[in-house]
Amino acid sequence: MNKIEVKEEIINIENDTEKQIEKVSDSDTKTIYNVGENGWLVVYLYGINTSNVVEINLNGENAKVEFHYNMINYDSNSYQITVNHNCSHTESNIYNHGLNVFDHSLRFDINGIVKKDSKSCICNQENQIINLKDGHSTILPNLLIDNYDVISSHSAFIGKFQEELLFYLMSRGISRKTSYQLLIKGFLLNGGNSNLLKSFMKQIEKV
Repeated sequence: MNKIEVKEEIINIENDTEKQIEKVSDSDTKTIYNVGENGWLVVYLYGINTSNVVEINLNGENAKVEFHYNMINYDSNSYQITVNHNCSHTESNIYNHGLNVFDHSLRFDINGIVKKDSKSCICNQENQIINLKDGHSTILPNLLIDNYDVISSHSAFIGKFQEELLFYLMSRGISRKTSYQLLIKGFLLNGGNSNLLKSFMKQIEKV
């Protein structure tokens, strides 16, 4: 995967701190999150035709992260996220949804890393890419775990919306275009501030 040359942004979540971050990105970004002991980070990142690199470091015991990445892809882009479980009793739940609109490539490289000395960790990831046409999509769901005392799971799906779902909506008098938009909204909009998401909603309406 080509390296994304962008300026790094570092965000630190201090010990015993809860923080929710919501962001719409229309340019390439690289962000590093450091979560301290008993820290809890929740992120909703919405990408518009962009490549992103994310690194999350769970640096203290009982550090947790819940990360939602939703993106609309028009050209050829890539997304990489790496979660480092640097301490015991840490937890990560990562959800990645991509919509590949045209006949270009979209690549997800998802890494969950649990070190040998990090025990009683939870490391989960769920990844989906929907191709609206004949784009080439790739998901690499990597779990690099060096400790037996870990609960982990991963899933990866690449495909199209089921015709049965479209048929059901259209059988209720909804046009095919509107049915597609409803499915896209359900796929990509899973949280965040409604005012913040106006620009992202406009992109969905253009698809």
